[in-house]
Amino acid sequence: MEKIIDENKQGEKLATIATEGNTRKLFIESYGCQMNFSDSEIVASIMAKEGFNTTQNLEDADLVLVNTCSIRDKAEQTIRNRLKKYNDIKRKINPNMKVGVLGCMAERLKDKFLEEEKIVDLVVGPDAYKDLPNLIKEVDDGRNAMNVILSKEETYGDIAPVRLNSNGVTAFVSITRGCDNMCTFCVVPFTRGRERSRDPQSVIEEINQLVDKGFKEVTLLGQNVDSYLWYGGGLKKDFKNASEMQKATAVDFAKLLDMVAIAQPKLRIRFSTSNPQDMSLEVIHVMAKHRNICKYIHLPVQSGSDRVLKLMNRQHTRKEYMELVDNIYKIVPEMALSQDMISGFPTETEEDHQDTLYLMKYVKYDFGFMFAYSERPGTLAARKMEDDIPLEIKKRRLQEVINLQQEIGHQRLKLHVGKIQEVLIEKSSKKSDQHWAGRNTQNTMVVFPKNGQYKPGDFVNVKINECTSATLLGEAVGYSENN
Repeated sequence: MEKIIDENKQGEKLATIATEGNTRKLFIESYGCQMNFSDSEIVASIMAKEGFNTTQNLEDADLVLVNTCSIRDKAEQTIRNRLKKYNDIKRKINPNMKVGVLGCMAERLKDKFLEEEKIVDLVVGPDAYKDLPNLIKEVDDGRNAMNVILSKEETYGDIAPVRLNSNGVTAFVSITRGCDNMCTFCVVPFTRGRERSRDPQSVIEEINQLVDKGFKEVTLLGQNVDSYLWYGGGLKKDFKNASEMQKATAVDFAKLLDMVAIAQPKLRIRFSTSNPQDMSLEVIHVMAKHRNICKYIHLPVQSGSDRVLKLMNRQHTRKEYMELVDNIYKIVPEMALSQDMISGFPTETEEDHQDTLYLMKYVKYDFGFMFAYSERPGTLAARKMEDDIPLEIKKRRLQEVINLQQEIGHQRLKLHVGKIQEVLIEKSSKKSDQHWAGRNTQNTMVVFPKNGQYKPGDFVNVKINECTSATLLGEAVGYSENN
């Protein structure tokens, strides 16, 4: 399952980017996972070449594109409600505005979108954005347009994204697309397609360009980054057989991570999302080797019950997951872990629920993303399993999971108090423009007073004096050695 940023908030409005000579206005909103936000930057790059500048003013837009999420029903209902807003604006203010739906919901519903939502002119799946110029021409000619064909190869490795939703400090870099794991609750394999990896050299080149522009941190993105695998380089005549050549020239995720860390030793590196069954200890050793690789892993587990994990088609057991966590903490003691957890999966018992709570206490996650089970059309769980857990039980179990995570997370935060930690300043604090906000290596938000000396993009040593339930509070004591 992909990590959700915040489906309860309105989709992120991307910053205005103008290209001289462009006359049409594009408004983009993104919902759901980090990959959607990254994809919207690719779309903006493609559309800039077609004469569109982005705008933050919805009412003025010639074209509105909403990048959608299908991970849960609530996410899809958010999109439906947003389309009503677009319809009101088109009817009352801007009758010439065209509306397109991108992403996973477009891929899942396909032409049903054009039938169900009359305001929609354009439906484009996650692998079809290069076809947008042709599709826009069809829309301009008065026809609805759609392309939801999934690709078997990396689709956008040659496109330089326009960094729209950026603070100029951090950026996303996609390294894989799709997922082969076929968890029974998840629509991602159907909406994002099969796994495929991007040429490592193109990854390095994009990262080098970001560094040249002043970015200080990148997050390597994929539905399952640990499955990253690239075969290339070398000549067949140098090897006895093709299998030997592939083994000798393959770049897996551990090697890619090492390559990026070496190529840009001053750059802070994160990655998301990992899958327990595919994560190798070599990745953890690479993290331990390089100071610039952040000591944080999002490691979804979904349930602490072996019985439920089997029903979910998770290719790991409770014991295997716990052994992986033990090894992670052994190799990198300061590692922070976060989780995805589903409460109320079909047939989940109180014993299964208690197994989940026990696992959380064992792992001691720093934070998590927790949800009640939501049946997704087309998945094996939806086709073969009755959604038989009453809503009130789902809600109660979910609340117990949330309460426990908040308790554990707060205890984990307290461990930072009294320490000096490196923080990358990203922006002013949401609550006070007199304070800076940035994250430490464990991905925890740190807030500290401004004193006129520092600016976004600076690496600063901060002494942690106290913490709230989710934030560390401290004071700057000087630049870090990475600055």
